[in-house]
Amino acid sequence: MTELIEKQHYLATTKGQIYVKEWQPASTTGTLAPIVLFHDSLGCVALWRDFPKHLAIATQRRIIAYDRLGYGKSDAFSGQLDNQFVFVESQGIFRELYEGLALDQFIALGHSVGGGMAASCAAVYPETCLGLVTVAAQAMVEDKTVAGVNKAKAHFSVPEQFARLEKFHGSKARWVLDAWTETWLSVQFRDWSLSRVLSQISCPVLAIHGEQDEYGTRRHPELITEQVVGKATLALIPDCGHVPHREQPAFFMDWLMRKVMVKPPEYTLWPPALRLFYRFLSEKGYLDHNLE
Repeated sequence: MTELIEKQHYLATTKGQIYVKEWQPASTTGTLAPIVLFHDSLGCVALWRDFPKHLAIATQRRIIAYDRLGYGKSDAFSGQLDNQFVFVESQGIFRELYEGLALDQFIALGHSVGGGMAASCAAVYPETCLGLVTVAAQAMVEDKTVAGVNKAKAHFSVPEQFARLEKFHGSKARWVLDAWTETWLSVQFRDWSLSRVLSQISCPVLAIHGEQDEYGTRRHPELITEQVVGKATLALIPDCGHVPHREQPAFFMDWLMRKVMVKPPEYTLWPPALRLFYRFLSEKGYLDHNLE
């Protein structure tokens, strides 16, 4: 069993403190570029659950996750989100994280709106972002996106469901929910598109999307893979909605992740999307070994 070193700390930024957690296999030297995780609209470090740990074991890399301002254990966000907030993150808080942790290279992996933020970071740091993985990322605002957000808004109007947000965000929960629903449902946001940064992304890209994603059609990952400059791969996951790393345990369950280091010959038996992800890392020299 791979031993992991976990540490958590706060990083002071110009707009408040952000909570950061890191996972690193004890046996590694830390010379490989770390993977930075960008959470979704209602997410935080805690809601990644065991995924960072499994990812660290599987890739033998340092994994870094942080709560954006306003979320989880980070300080509250002052005011409302700007309509360009997806792009603002890469120039604001992430830049301070990047500098504060002295990241000279990294791989960006983001879920949902975090996928858009990861893409923006890949565009802003073309020399140091070695790879981009988007998971159920929104690339535009579709009718399906609006319908999904409206349904979620109604869902969280139930006190018992809203209490689930309070468990992770405390007194910031109302801001977290409104920042998501009111931004994405606003008329001013309907023309938003990730296309603004996609043409600036030159690193290898893997866009993962569930075929039953309740917030967007396959056009989202298609737009990402069509418009980036670097080599891009689209992975559509059948029987999967908006949270592939939870809904498809075959891709991210502990026993599959550990096989990267424990029994690599069984790689051929893995589900297609998992093989695709590690082939992507291996082909670009991100792993110490070749799985094929």
